[in-house]
Amino acid sequence: MKSNRLQFLPSAIMASKFPFLLLVLLSVSLCATFQISMAGDPDILTDFIAPPFSFGPLDGNFFTFTGTREALVKAAFPKTFKVTKAAMAEFPALNGQSVSYAVLQFPKGTVNPPHTHPRASELLFVLIGCLEVGFVDTTNKLFTQRLQTGDIFVFPKGLVHFQFNGDSKNPALALSAFGSANAGTVSIPNSVFNTSISDQVLALSFKTDVATIKKIKYGLSG
Repeated sequence: MKSNRLQFLPSAIMASKFPFLLLVLLSVSLCATFQISMAGDPDILTDFIAPPFSFGPLDGNFFTFTGTREALVKAAFPKTFKVTKAAMAEFPALNGQSVSYAVLQFPKGTVNPPHTHPRASELLFVLIGCLEVGFVDTTNKLFTQRLQTGDIFVFPKGLVHFQFNGDSKNPALALSAFGSANAGTVSIPNSVFNTSISDQVLALSFKTDVATIKKIKYGLSG
């Protein structure tokens, strides 16, 4: 009988601690849910957010953005890769709406260098030409694809990705949609080599010498 009592002792202890453990688990779960809910743009409690400045009577003009018209209508492409954004800074009506756009123009043989968008996923729609695209996940696995006109590709939020027009004759045009009014862009080359990180730190990190780091910085500064 004594051994039977000892056998059931752990179960009794767990039963007595169950309400406390349940409370801890619920608290952790609620904290995790709160963090996830705060990861995107905050919800608003009105139909839209009016501009803080004197805009005059609100009408359809406030909800219209024409800054991308030239990029989509103009026949001539720029000589270098160009992004035309329609985000909250350029289009104040997007404030609180959790959406934004960008028009990407790729002259022949140009690249949108590796970068991240810390606050949004990106949905890329190829309108003209072909693009080679890819992203790297948190296990350092590379996912690539060659996109044709009419194809759509998604870049998960916060992951390093790129787009490249490998065609030596024809340009490419794409439209990107973001799940944030201000997705943010962190350019990997610029954030690493065009900031005040010391040359010695960069040389050690990339297993090279300071002279090579200076050459890379000089090329990017141009």
